[in-house]
Amino acid sequence: MKSENLKEVLRQEYIKCGNDPSYFITKYCVIQHPIRGKIPFELYPFQDKTLKELLNHKYNVILKARQLGISTLTAAYSLWLMTFRNDKNILVLATKQDTAKNLVTKIRVMHSNLPNWLRQKCIEDNKLSLRYKNGSQVKAVSSSEDSGRSEALSLLVLDEAAFIDKIDTIWAAAQQTLSTGGQCIALSTPNGVGNWFHRTWVDAEEGVNGFHPIKLHWTVHPERDEVYRREQDKLLGPGLAAQECDCDFLTSGQMVVDGVILQEYKDNHCKDPVVKQGIDSNVWIWEQPDYTKNYIMSADVSRGDGTDFSAFHILEIETMTQVAEYRGKISTKDFGNLCVNVATEYNDALLVVENNNIGWASIQQIIDRGYQNLFYSSQDLQYVDVEHQLTNRYRAQDRNLKPGFSMTMKTRPLVIAKLEEYFREKAVIVHSNRLIDELFVFIYNNNKAQAMSGYNDDLVMSFGIALWVRDTALRLRAEGIELSKKTISNFATPNQLMYTPGKKEDSWKIEIGPNKDNEDLQWLL
Repeated sequence: MKSENLKEVLRQEYIKCGNDPSYFITKYCVIQHPIRGKIPFELYPFQDKTLKELLNHKYNVILKARQLGISTLTAAYSLWLMTFRNDKNILVLATKQDTAKNLVTKIRVMHSNLPNWLRQKCIEDNKLSLRYKNGSQVKAVSSSEDSGRSEALSLLVLDEAAFIDKIDTIWAAAQQTLSTGGQCIALSTPNGVGNWFHRTWVDAEEGVNGFHPIKLHWTVHPERDEVYRREQDKLLGPGLAAQECDCDFLTSGQMVVDGVILQEYKDNHCKDPVVKQGIDSNVWIWEQPDYTKNYIMSADVSRGDGTDFSAFHILEIETMTQVAEYRGKISTKDFGNLCVNVATEYNDALLVVENNNIGWASIQQIIDRGYQNLFYSSQDLQYVDVEHQLTNRYRAQDRNLKPGFSMTMKTRPLVIAKLEEYFREKAVIVHSNRLIDELFVFIYNNNKAQAMSGYNDDLVMSFGIALWVRDTALRLRAEGIELSKKTISNFATPNQLMYTPGKKEDSWKIEIGPNKDNEDLQWLL
């Protein structure tokens, strides 16, 4: 063949590759197989279909089973962009640098095995980046709040997106860098619910966020059958196999409370409150006080740095039914006043306030108000009955008594265990969607139960405290603890204040200043 004819053939082949990434990948890209070495990248039908979807949509979220070669496909697509398009800036971001680096390594293997006439000249090549003379480049970085903030991107790859810390902040910053027409591919196996990846997937399915959803169940792979699936159950365990193979969000992640159980609560028990009170409608009421019942109120005071919330729950003790809840941001003094007044309405409920850090400020306000059913604990973690705490708390021998509940290295795992037990046995009735949503992102991280990065657990912890106190401290009720019962009229309608004028008027009015002027606290509602 004459050189002129050969050049024309190569030119036409180059054009064909530039117009058809499937053709380019299948004919010229190789992958590093762990056993067979370097082999041609022959696309499965589901991979070819996924590639076409990537071409047709700006933002793509891929919910995938394990070992389907989607990261490899993303690497091949990135190589195609860099080879046939000038000045393409590609950023690969993962929770660990090594994870991001693996994708760049796949690009490098494919690049180095292209024929000379097709391979772009490389002017920078290291473990974390690859840059071509045509201005296109790919870089691998680990997750941080500043990742992808400083430069315009042609393509952002979020590898194992469900596991990336602070991804909400990262995505908010990245959107600015993609504003000139850049593309995003977020791919991952599930890792629990409520996180950015889960929310993005759900919203994409509902068509409300601009992402195109691509779901790749294990069955899309033509070489896998039921024998393979059963083998995964043996290797990984049923829960992890459901996550890694079935794309099951509810069984994924290391959630403290089983996601399936939480979904049952959400479907069968959660409902809108009868009354929402407060400036931000943060006091939620499902059941009005019943003078024949005993109640417990557990409260968690915010740190005061603006990142978390003060929260409380009220539960009817016998049936462990959630009847009221608060979650908001107010001062510690105002929160103490709110706790006193709401607890008073609920038959002088046993008021349990976590006494860590700034919680003491709210507790002091409660003590100053003279509330007489405040929970006191001793070093043996027992409840101290009202009569004892009022008459003896200043005695030398009782200096170990503390108002409130102390969350320590000893008590925290006890509270978490009690929380999980109650939900596992379905021994508590929960109406709050806010609480269930927090539980969906309440996970074990390095063997410590806590909210996922970027989320709060104020409702969860205060609820757990109520369950623990009920099952441990309140077992002493049979030995003489008698919670006060008072006749209480019904709540007002939603258009009125929560508490009816004329009943317990004094509980909402406190004396302030040298002239003993009255301050009306109903504004808290």
